[in-house]
Amino acid sequence: MAQKTQEKGVTGGAPVVTEPGRVRNVVVVGHSGAGKTTLVEALLAASGTIPRAGAVTDGTTVTDNDPAAIRQQRSVSLSCAPLVHQDVKINLLDTPGYADFVGELRAGLRAADAAMFVVSAVDGMDAATAALWEECAHVGMPRGVVVTRLDHPRADFDEALELCQDAFGDNVLPLYLPMLGDDGQSVAGLMGLITQRVYDYSDGHPADVRDPEPEHLPPIQEARNILIEGIIAESEDETLMDRYLGGEVIDPQLLITDLEKAVARGHFYPVIPVCAATGVGLDAVLDGLVAGFPTPGEHDLPGVTGVDGSPRPPLTCDPAGPLVAEVVKTTIDRHVGRVSLVRVFSGTLRPETAVHVSGHGMAERGHPDHDADERVAHVYSPLGAALREVPVCVAGDICAITKSGSAETGDTISAKDDPLLMEPWQMPEPLLPIAIVAKARSDEDALAKNLAKLVAGDPTLRLERNAETHQLVLWCMGESHADVVLDRLRSGGVELDTEPVRVSLRESFGTTAKGHGRHVKQSGGHGQYAVCHIQVEPLPRGAGFEFVDKVVGGAVPHNYIPSVEKGVRAQMERGIVAGHPVVDLRVTLVDGKAHSVDSSDAAFQTAGALALRDAAENGQVTLLEPVDDITVRVSDEHVGAVMSDLSGRRGRVLGTEADPDSEGRTLVRAEVPATELVRYAVELRAMTSGSGSFRRAFARHEPMPAHLAEAARKEHAAR
Repeated sequence: MAQKTQEKGVTGGAPVVTEPGRVRNVVVVGHSGAGKTTLVEALLAASGTIPRAGAVTDGTTVTDNDPAAIRQQRSVSLSCAPLVHQDVKINLLDTPGYADFVGELRAGLRAADAAMFVVSAVDGMDAATAALWEECAHVGMPRGVVVTRLDHPRADFDEALELCQDAFGDNVLPLYLPMLGDDGQSVAGLMGLITQRVYDYSDGHPADVRDPEPEHLPPIQEARNILIEGIIAESEDETLMDRYLGGEVIDPQLLITDLEKAVARGHFYPVIPVCAATGVGLDAVLDGLVAGFPTPGEHDLPGVTGVDGSPRPPLTCDPAGPLVAEVVKTTIDRHVGRVSLVRVFSGTLRPETAVHVSGHGMAERGHPDHDADERVAHVYSPLGAALREVPVCVAGDICAITKSGSAETGDTISAKDDPLLMEPWQMPEPLLPIAIVAKARSDEDALAKNLAKLVAGDPTLRLERNAETHQLVLWCMGESHADVVLDRLRSGGVELDTEPVRVSLRESFGTTAKGHGRHVKQSGGHGQYAVCHIQVEPLPRGAGFEFVDKVVGGAVPHNYIPSVEKGVRAQMERGIVAGHPVVDLRVTLVDGKAHSVDSSDAAFQTAGALALRDAAENGQVTLLEPVDDITVRVSDEHVGAVMSDLSGRRGRVLGTEADPDSEGRTLVRAEVPATELVRYAVELRAMTSGSGSFRRAFARHEPMPAHLAEAARKEHAAR
């Protein structure tokens, strides 16, 4: 439950800054289980933000406050945890490490100016983390690495460092080395490579700083030489390398200054070993975040336009500039209502301010374009689920607002008299469909309301009401994402079930056939007489529908011929053998009969539908399934397995090519029946250890194999 301080002007201990230079926005990323949440919790405790660190296993951490996260003991959503160190506010954005929640990760990347990669000294590196590093490199985001879980018996810092360098590059170098305790196993401190000092945490945090013992000097010197050469290579002083190679002793403070500049530019990536449980390295991490990572003013800002798309000047991180902020996360609290996590890029957001909320470009995912004027009553500094009221949120900072009537994730908040729209950030495409149904009619209204809330907050969730299969389908990122979504729906008081997803098929005639439609009733009233004779011919795929009139002698009056066509079209929409729309055929009306009194438009519509059904019984009806063009992005070592699997799905591999955006990855292009792709998002991830991804687009319809078509007919008959 979100908690708020009610007294106006009371910050409840929340840090308040008035200039962007005193803010650092850092997204914490890494694979699931690497220790991100535990590290954030330890940093909050080390900075005095919280009295003591909670535990993931106990469900007592600040950032894992979602009931689903507590139950699963892993992060499932983005959470903001600000702290203060050296009079600088650091907004730590804790993100889920599991691939299903990549939308939360991308929201964190949007709100941040730098990324802190967390790598476990026990479990090492996974392919998804390496791919994320490439993504950050593509946009020039500064990065650092923290190696965690050094207290584990199987921890190996050297191996973790080597994995990082293999995956991330040569400029990933440690600033410290772990120092073992007297037992020769536990990590008691760090050895600083630039300062050549030992930081001893045997007595807890903060460290006792002293000179190294003689046995510490050889490993320090070897690693120090590599580090200094790496720093000098990135220095703006071109004479520094020559001076170093000439034997000059470089001033450590000069090295630190050049290091900080290289990190802020995204050219150098420091590695810091940490043990969150004992406090080893926490102060080094906090110092590095303040000194090495850029301020919001040093990070390029997204482009903006008017809400009508008109060009606008580039933004600057200026508290006095035009107000431009973005909703990076939306949650629904049962007590507070809608809570929006907001990154302010320009201007200043103040309480009791009229603002404009714009959302465009997400209509296909259930977010219709919208523009509304609203009033921001209060501004809060979030600490996990707790909301602490603050008097102002300046450019570069992150805050929360509540009770917005229209704000959704990805929306732009700007001044009421100067509405603007930020360029959208890349949203991953949900590719796992889940069909849901309310258990009872009384649950349908509650289901609709809760779905609207979830879709507003989660742009990776797409809602589809399939008019052909009559199913309500949620498109999710994966099974874990689906589990969380369904759990949130049920916790909102909705009783629901899931059912197998049905793919929309098509029907078509495989041969020419004749059909007779007779609607004649003897028992009363007008409009009960119509007879028509048709001939049906299949057309090429994609040709559509043709209706031809070849009636002679006025057997069917001219005014009733459109009625026959209307009846045929209506039956085509309903289907004739398996309940799917009929496509690609020519229907020729060749003869019929009418009555001068009892014929009517409705009667000839009925006769036309009956004629098409009769033709289906006399001819051969083929079921067509949709075929999708798919592009699978996969690491090179998994290409063979992916191609073999696609063939097993009745797919046709069209070719492969090197991924132009990523070394060591391949794009596999194929055509695959959509019925074989219902669970492909889950199965591809399992096949590629989480590193594979794909995109799909409809290509065409093709005849379904006979045994599958027969199964589809039986399923329709059973319904």
